[in-house]
Amino acid sequence: MKSIRKNIGYPDTGSNMSRWEVFGSLLAMGFLVNFVRVVFAPLLQPVAMEFHVAAASLGVVTTAAWLGSAAPRLPTGVLLTRIDRHLVIAATGALLVVTAIFTALSASVLHLTVGAFLLGLSSGMYFIAANPLVSELFPDRILGAVAIHGLARQVAAVVAPLVVALLLFVADWRTTFFVVALAAAATTALLVYSAKWTDLPAAGQSDRSLVAAGRSQWRIILTGIVFIGAVGFLWNGLFNLYGGYLTATKDIAPSTGRLLLSVLFAAGIPAFLLARRIGERFPNVLLIIGLIATFAVSVIALTFTGTVIGVVAVSIVIGFTFFLFAALLDAYLLSTLPDHHRGSAYAIYSAVMMVIQAMGSGVIGSAVTAGTAYDALFRSIAVVVVGIAITMFVLHRMDRLPTETPSG
Repeated sequence: MKSIRKNIGYPDTGSNMSRWEVFGSLLAMGFLVNFVRVVFAPLLQPVAMEFHVAAASLGVVTTAAWLGSAAPRLPTGVLLTRIDRHLVIAATGALLVVTAIFTALSASVLHLTVGAFLLGLSSGMYFIAANPLVSELFPDRILGAVAIHGLARQVAAVVAPLVVALLLFVADWRTTFFVVALAAAATTALLVYSAKWTDLPAAGQSDRSLVAAGRSQWRIILTGIVFIGAVGFLWNGLFNLYGGYLTATKDIAPSTGRLLLSVLFAAGIPAFLLARRIGERFPNVLLIIGLIATFAVSVIALTFTGTVIGVVAVSIVIGFTFFLFAALLDAYLLSTLPDHHRGSAYAIYSAVMMVIQAMGSGVIGSAVTAGTAYDALFRSIAVVVVGIAITMFVLHRMDRLPTETPSG
C-alpha cells in the first residue's frame, strides 16, 4: 500500500487512511469486474468443445459481455444524479454475485450468452460509478489514481488466462464463475464497511442532470469517443479472438495461445505503472494520438509475423501502447471535465464508446465464420485507425480539440 501511495503521490499519513481503505476495496472490485469481461476470451475454446461449436462462432458471447458493459452506462449515469456513487458500486457487487452463479450454471450457448451479458452489466455499472469516484478521492493526483485503478483491472486481465488454465486442470470452466461469486461477496462487504466510516468526497453532488452535462461538455465527450471508438473496436476483436487467431493463422497450439494472451495483457502492467510519469512529461493529446497510431501499426505488424518470438515481441508493443493510451485518455477526460458535470458526462462518453467497442469481437468473429481471413480484417481496421489518428492530429494542430480544463 505504501508503494501505491508513493506512485499516486500522496503522503503516508493517517489523514487519508479511510479513503485509502475505500480505494483498496475499489481496486478489488475493479479487478473482479474486469476479470469477468476478459475471462471469456481464454474460455472460448473449452466452452466450444463442450457445446460442440466452432470457437469463432462464440464471438457472440464475448460481444454480449461487452454490450452488457455498455448497456447500463447511461441509466447508471442517471441513477448517480440521485444516489451516492459508493451505494451504486455496492449494488454492482451484489449483481456480480448473482450473475456469476447464473453463468456458471449455463446449459447452452444461449444461456452462456445471457450470462455474459448480465456479467457485463455489473462491469458497466461499476466503471461509471467508480472512475469518477477514484478521481475525486484524490483530486490532486488524478492520473496516478486512475493509473493504479487501471493497474488492478490489468492484473485481472493478465491472470485470467492463467486462472482458466489452472481451473481447467483441476476442475472445469464453470468453477471460474463460482470463484468470482465468492470473491465478489467478500469485496462488496469490505466496500460497505469501509464506506460507512469514510468522509467521502462531495465533488459530484452538484452533478444532477445528464442532459445538461451532455449539452455543456459535448466537445470533450465527442473527442473521447473518436479517440477510443475504432481503437476499442479493433482491440476488442483482437484480444477476444486471440487464441483462435493464433491457431488459425500462426499454427500456434491453444495452450500456447492462452499464454500469449497473458503476454498481451501483461504488457499493460508497466504501461499503467509508467502512465503518471509519462503523462506528466509529454502533452497528453499528442501522446494519445501517437499511441493510437503506434497501436494500429503494431497490429498490422502482427499480421505479418510468422514466428512465436515475433508474436511475443509484437504482442508486448500492442499491449503496452493500448493500455498506456487507455490510462492517459481516462485521465484526460476526468481531469478536463468539471466537478458539476464529471459523472454524467463520463457516463455519456462511456456508454457510446462501449457500444462501438463491444461490437468488435462479434463483427470480426462473424466475418471470419463467413470466410473472411483474420489478417485481412485486422489490417483493414488498423488502416482506418491510422486515418483517425492523422485526422485528430490535424484537428489538434488547428486548435480544434479540447486541451484545457473548462472553467465554471
